[in-house]
Amino acid sequence: MKTLMREWKTAVFIIVQKMEVSKNYIFLLQDYVNKACEGKPAWEIILKTAGTTVLLVWAKDFIFQDESIMERGKKTVFRLARRIPSVKAKIEEEISKVSSSMMDDFNKNIENSNYITKLPEKGWNQDEILQEAAKYTGYGTFSWEDGFASGTVYNGNQTLTELMTKVYGMSAWSNPLHPDVFPGVRKMEAEVVRMCCTMFHGDASSCGVMTTGGTESIIMACKAYRDYAINVKGIKKPEMLVPVSAHAAFDKGAQLLGMRIRHVPFDPETMKVDIAAMRKMINRNTCMLAGSAPQFPHGVMDPIIEIAGLGLQYDIPVHVDACLGGFLIAFMDDAGFPLAPFDFRVKGVTSISADTHKYGYAPKGSSVIMYNEPKWRHHQFFVTPDWPGGIYATPTIGGSRSGGIVSACWAALVYHGKQGYVDYTKSIVQTTRKIEEGCRKIKGVFVYGNPEVSVVALGSNDYNIYQLSDRMGKRGWNLNALQYPSSIHIAVTVLHTHPGVAERFIKDIEELSNEIIENPPKESGGSAALYGMAQSIPDRSLVGEIAWCYLDAVYSTKISEKPTIE
Repeated sequence: MKTLMREWKTAVFIIVQKMEVSKNYIFLLQDYVNKACEGKPAWEIILKTAGTTVLLVWAKDFIFQDESIMERGKKTVFRLARRIPSVKAKIEEEISKVSSSMMDDFNKNIENSNYITKLPEKGWNQDEILQEAAKYTGYGTFSWEDGFASGTVYNGNQTLTELMTKVYGMSAWSNPLHPDVFPGVRKMEAEVVRMCCTMFHGDASSCGVMTTGGTESIIMACKAYRDYAINVKGIKKPEMLVPVSAHAAFDKGAQLLGMRIRHVPFDPETMKVDIAAMRKMINRNTCMLAGSAPQFPHGVMDPIIEIAGLGLQYDIPVHVDACLGGFLIAFMDDAGFPLAPFDFRVKGVTSISADTHKYGYAPKGSSVIMYNEPKWRHHQFFVTPDWPGGIYATPTIGGSRSGGIVSACWAALVYHGKQGYVDYTKSIVQTTRKIEEGCRKIKGVFVYGNPEVSVVALGSNDYNIYQLSDRMGKRGWNLNALQYPSSIHIAVTVLHTHPGVAERFIKDIEELSNEIIENPPKESGGSAALYGMAQSIPDRSLVGEIAWCYLDAVYSTKISEKPTIE
């Protein structure tokens, strides 16, 4: 006891001494300020103080940004260079070439047929419409029915297609905006949400809504947490923290909702989000954390338990983006491929997004956003009580929605049932692991991270991986090109589980990889050139303009100019 008392007195003595030293420094600072202001008029002191404060605030905002001063400097130089007339003219010329090339490619895919650019004078009869529609739907060079496309079509079962088409037809004119007029569609939507909440181990308090897709589901979660942060926690400038590998829908949400988004780096070996980095990036404005289960680029599951732990520790809601593989990971335990908990069983997880139109095998245009309790959903809702047209309230971005999509989604869920999804999950995961194991043995390529669900991402240290993608395209494969780091991936679907498809994929990758190693191409073309160029441009706005060309071409009705024969 005496020892403890002695140590306590020593500690108190040291603290007092330090306080005395601090006082001395304060007095010295006071003397310095007084001497600096001595004999100067009040207006000068006030003006210099205000000016210095403004300068310090500007310096703080300039220095402490997500991008380094070096990166911002590169972009500034690039933007200034673009103003030089000769440079500007050259860039515009190249962008025009890209635009024309993209339109030509789209027109080739429709056999350079003419476009309908105005309403016909008289309506077509049913036979004419069906004949023309059959021609339109027959265009295209990629045989997705045979499993040549990554993702894109997740099932394609003819019986399911016919069933959903019939059910859609029954509700084709219905609109969930009017639940009093269409009570059956309201019941179907409520049941879809409840079935999904149960899938992800939500209790009686869990809730949600249907949306038009994963992007809207994610944006709705962002809105809910933004509004909660502003209205309940008093945060004036809410920020979201998401992995750099998270879906771009978070970036779209941040832009649309006026939020700041901060991207957390991932571990270059595991491709999982860096939890230590996420912890350091949390601040008083952080209104939500996010993780992917799995993430789109590499098919890797982020450490949801650790992210949820941060959410609990700092009282921040946590969103799990399961849009891609939600209808696989929910059944992997039963399929014999156990995963670490990722859903509402994990304390701290407050919302989950899952796409019914992917591995739920519902028609495109359906997804679900779920919350562990109603308070979050309340902040997602949009309500305008003073509109002259009446009290206007909608659960999502849209007002009117398709009741046909809701009913077809409901039909898909009850058609498969739990066992149907378990069976599909088992075959898809088995096929994914077969492709992964096969690709790991191929010279020239490697697999990113540890893909646990349905995506296998490939890279190469020996050649430009996009060259492999281009050559796979010539063999009929349609794969996803990724960047930062350069890679390609295949998202395995039901179509890839058919006999011989996985073996054909592995065989083609091996043959083409060996071909590139033995005879390296002198020049890069196609996506190899496009992505190589795009990743090297410091001013990403120029890459954005190239993307505009693509989107413009999608909506173009210009016929490709055919070369004249002399």
